[in-house]
Amino acid sequence: MSVRAVWIISQEKGEHVSIRFSRRFSTVEHRAKSLAGSSYVAVPEESIVLQLLLTELGLSDSHKSYVALRDDCLHRQRSPALELRVDGPGKGVLWPVLAIPQGPLILACLPLVDAPAEPRPSLASLLSVSQGLTLLAGLQTFLLGSGSKPDIEGLASRLAMLPSVLLQVCPLGTPLDVPLLGAAATSTAPTPAGNQKQPAWKTGLHRGRAVVNVALIETVRSMQYGNRSRQDLWDVYGTVICKCEVEGVLPNVTVTLTLPPNGSPLQDILVHPCVTSLDSTILTASSVDNCDGSAFSGPYKFPFSPPLEPFRLCSYTSQVPVPPILGSYQLKEEENQLRVSVTLKLHESVKNSFEYCEARLPYFNRDQMSVVDVKVSSGQLDISKEKNLLVWLLGQKFPKSREVTMEGRISFSGPTPGPTDPLCTELTAYIKLYFKVPDMTLSGCCVDQHSVQVYSSAKPRIVTSRELQSKEYFIWNSTGTAPVSSGQMML
Repeated sequence: MSVRAVWIISQEKGEHVSIRFSRRFSTVEHRAKSLAGSSYVAVPEESIVLQLLLTELGLSDSHKSYVALRDDCLHRQRSPALELRVDGPGKGVLWPVLAIPQGPLILACLPLVDAPAEPRPSLASLLSVSQGLTLLAGLQTFLLGSGSKPDIEGLASRLAMLPSVLLQVCPLGTPLDVPLLGAAATSTAPTPAGNQKQPAWKTGLHRGRAVVNVALIETVRSMQYGNRSRQDLWDVYGTVICKCEVEGVLPNVTVTLTLPPNGSPLQDILVHPCVTSLDSTILTASSVDNCDGSAFSGPYKFPFSPPLEPFRLCSYTSQVPVPPILGSYQLKEEENQLRVSVTLKLHESVKNSFEYCEARLPYFNRDQMSVVDVKVSSGQLDISKEKNLLVWLLGQKFPKSREVTMEGRISFSGPTPGPTDPLCTELTAYIKLYFKVPDMTLSGCCVDQHSVQVYSSAKPRIVTSRELQSKEYFIWNSTGTAPVSSGQMML
């Protein structure tokens, strides 16, 4: 298997999206041209590749409400194997372009397909796709680290090392069997696999120190209205991400999820295909059915034979009685001013220790902010008059009362109009919360480090973590209109 090209793209927020690294392999490109014949499509210039990739991933033209290639209902994105439609003299379709967005980067490559273009072969039949994804997973580990948090600080130095690393692990565009690109000096000779046959989906073997990393991430969403006529909504869903660096062709690993004695049973559980066996009662609990209290409440055991790359072992939903942060937001129009009143209260069941916590208050369809006379009881307030935006940085802890307030007035009489939004007119406005709480989950679900079992020749180091993060967490102004959903929030 070989790759025609590799791209590393930076997509950090607030910065210009650009290709940080690219490498094309002319010998592989010559083979691609010979194999494809008249249907050959050349790899276009980097700027064109960048634009096509961003469009296909839905990351281009974010200021436009509709882009045909991105938003048309007939368009079906097939991630991570994408189609790039190239226009111009060498027009045609580049396929399969493998792309993995991860943290501040998008990692992409174009594998060589050594099969006829028509009829198009299935992805499952192409070994080059599995090996291309393995290459990208190795690059991801090398550039961002293998933990649950990306290592951003060393990214620039690792990007500078990438040409020499690729020369060793992917000479002339052909990746060698080295899952861990950080260990460039490791011997790549195959190891005896005993009588076990290596499955097609596992494209390499791990060598080196054994480590099993299990990260449990729970995400909470909320729509709060502060109005008795509108029902507040919230939901919680969790994912378990594993990275297993253990020796052997088919090592066996078991991860167990546990709940507190009064915990609500996990629902809507989905598991990775590598899970080898599962109690059927685990899969029966559904959030669309009325829970009668007899549902299976754990422990939830997941035995599996892991792939080399990081993967999502399982996902679930959970019903919790209250959202972690309750809010009240009131706006009153007074001539050309808005009177603002905000209260945020951290629920007593939530750990008062944040990695970060901030509230953003945008104001649309008004003139630019002129005078902002707003006080907060805790934290720091950043004001962006050009964007008509207040950013309330609440820091890492709420005060002992677990309650914070914001009061004040804002004048809108600037020389230029502020940003617009078709939804947020008049007093329709919202607060959006961003927060992350390490070492806790709302459901109480956790992975006990001592419950992770690994059946391998070497005893591995076990690393477990859990965290709670927000996504789409809105508090709407109770004195104005707001969008209302009649049912559950959709995952």
